[in-house]
Amino acid sequence: MSLYKDQAIKIYNSLTKEKEPFNPIHEGAVGMYVCGPTVYSNVHMGNCRTFLSFDLVFRYLKHLGFKVRYVRNITDAGHLENDGESGDDPILKKARIEQLEPMEVVQKYTVDFHETMAKFNALPPSIEPTATGHIYEQIAIVENLITEGYGYEKNGSVYFDVIKFNEDHAYGKLSGRKLEDMITNTRELAAQSEKKNPQDFALWKKAEPQHIMRWPSPWSEGFPGWHLECTAMSTKYLGENFDIHGGGMDLKFPHHECEIAQAEACNHKSPVNYWMHANMLTLNGKKMSKSTGNNILPGELFSGKNNALGRTFTPSVAKFFMYQAHYRSILDFSNEALEASEKGFNRLFDAYHSLSSIEPSAKSSSSISEWKQSCYDAMNDDFNSPILIAQLFEATKFINALKDGNATITREDLEELSATMKAFLFDVLGLEDTTASGDKSVEKLDGAISLLIELRNQARANKDFATSDKIRDELQEVGIQLKDGKDGTTYSLV
Repeated sequence: MSLYKDQAIKIYNSLTKEKEPFNPIHEGAVGMYVCGPTVYSNVHMGNCRTFLSFDLVFRYLKHLGFKVRYVRNITDAGHLENDGESGDDPILKKARIEQLEPMEVVQKYTVDFHETMAKFNALPPSIEPTATGHIYEQIAIVENLITEGYGYEKNGSVYFDVIKFNEDHAYGKLSGRKLEDMITNTRELAAQSEKKNPQDFALWKKAEPQHIMRWPSPWSEGFPGWHLECTAMSTKYLGENFDIHGGGMDLKFPHHECEIAQAEACNHKSPVNYWMHANMLTLNGKKMSKSTGNNILPGELFSGKNNALGRTFTPSVAKFFMYQAHYRSILDFSNEALEASEKGFNRLFDAYHSLSSIEPSAKSSSSISEWKQSCYDAMNDDFNSPILIAQLFEATKFINALKDGNATITREDLEELSATMKAFLFDVLGLEDTTASGDKSVEKLDGAISLLIELRNQARANKDFATSDKIRDELQEVGIQLKDGKDGTTYSLV
């Protein structure tokens, strides 16, 4: 069913800084590339938000009837830190710490990434290529760039000549940076003596003796530059010019800027028509950071084993919470916000369940077709999930009015309302109905444990410590851990 013929999508293009009508290169088909994870650690919530943002785009385009080829890579080649120019190779570093082979590290964290995205009910991409599986293609691009005059070799490494490229192109057009300003503000970095210009980036790096992940090339035994893999894999599977390229806001510069430069230098055309960037997550009002401890992993969120939030939340509630903010806006994770989102999630699904028990009448007191189009209008406006969810809550109010006998609906409208709710809740947002499964108990569990906490507090107030300890210990035995804090007692599942 080709719904896309009746819907006019607009996408905010990071390149032009404007919302533009979406016109795919080939009618009825969409090519989309998203930068995937570097697999040397557990995927964190900020990464998850980016991938869930593009899962929403993927789902909606598929729902409209587009044939979508969604390519999302796995970075499993050992690049260097500092944008792949200097420092340690994070995969090799983790291999030393965990006493594993580098590819064991890659496998371990690739599996973790897949398992985490499955918990969020994200669809797998159409193709998930790896950097190590495309070394040949990356070497071929480097050879092409040298032939075109934009790549130069020095001591076994190959660099991209940014200043030469900027003579005929606009380096910095995606991020809005000017090369003159970059030159003025450049600091001296290690290995810069090999480069013609400090702004030049690595296409191929000669491996130091201790570097395990290495491949033969015409210039040295070494490894590809970080930016090269995405150019190689996106063009291989989507062509030299494709529809959508996505990623986190932090990749806009230098990664995506360098991708554009490489592709334009090689193929003499703009590689991507629509650049999309998802914004960052904060935690309790502060930037997420492993070094400061203000960080939370998906597993810690689902289990409650963390110091940042008061209790456990299901993947579907966390996903619903993220979709209540637009993908281009900053979103703050906090206990209060997640709890409010959970209540809304339960209210929405309670209303959806109620539809099966509503009796239709001869007339309708609401225009379901107009409401249905408002849901599409929200998603057509740069995939505006918060506006879509607001429209679903409008439907919830109407359903509650139907339940209370304060509104009427015809059989045809009831069927259309049910089908539309189902399509947007499950097909587009990709939510899982935890309220209708064995996990439906989340709200009931909260109530039961709150009652036990209250009884325990009364026992402690009456100095009945035997009862107080019994409640705590027996809850612990069934996997529920109570935490006493200055703001009261909370619980987590262990």
